[in-house]
Amino acid sequence: MEITIDGVRFDVLDEGSGPAIVLLHGFPLAKEVWDPQAQALRKRARVVRFDLRGLGRSSVPPGPYLMETVASDVAGILDALGIERATIVGHSMGGYVTFAFYRMFAERCAGLGFICSRPNADDPAAAAARLALAETAEHDGIAAVVDAFVPRYFAPDVYERRPDWVAELRAVAGATDPRGAAAMLRGIAARVASNDLFAEIEIPVSIVAGTQDAFFSVDEVRPMSKEIARASLHVLECGHFPGWERPDDVAGVLAALLDAANVRA
Repeated sequence: MEITIDGVRFDVLDEGSGPAIVLLHGFPLAKEVWDPQAQALRKRARVVRFDLRGLGRSSVPPGPYLMETVASDVAGILDALGIERATIVGHSMGGYVTFAFYRMFAERCAGLGFICSRPNADDPAAAAARLALAETAEHDGIAAVVDAFVPRYFAPDVYERRPDWVAELRAVAGATDPRGAAAMLRGIAARVASNDLFAEIEIPVSIVAGTQDAFFSVDEVRPMSKEIARASLHVLECGHFPGWERPDDVAGVLAALLDAANVRA
């Protein structure tokens, strides 16, 4: 379905019934990357996912897309669907949005999930690299963005073992409007750290980390599990894309998170 909020059109999937869970995809991808988990979870929950602004089939408004802006989009989607509270789960960049959503709308969060994501802001060098990539995308097209991300998504052996996965994600990323990619890169570069939220988070939190994640090490995310009261850390043998490399494990983690959020509710 399509939902329009303040002139921005979002492509949305709303499946199943029960407690709501929102699955937020990473960059520069689309909602379909959650297919394995959505298929498993919609038997027990209302699974909502959508293409974030500027990505997938959603429209491409002017940027930059601050994480707070994208979090407001999540709230608008929930409002349009008549959902008051939900468990919010983000993969990679989607985790940045999840933190921003909690900061702005904590009362609407039943639980939080972070799949290969982290609370830190970019250091100056990382922010500069993102901004430079945004400029390249706008001037030369999406190819440089695809080349910067897809070769780092999976554990090394996957590139030989599952070339079909690599081709599929390359196609998804390659279909991204370069204007949307640039606007999102600028928003990611401008994000604030979220470590200050740890002490106040009292709802269930599940964290998944990959032992071969080329973007974030397990050590970078481990403090989240120690400093958030009701957080659990699940370390999987995989790269940055456990949703595909270890689909059943990720679905199981999210099912347990839903149960914990439901008990609390």
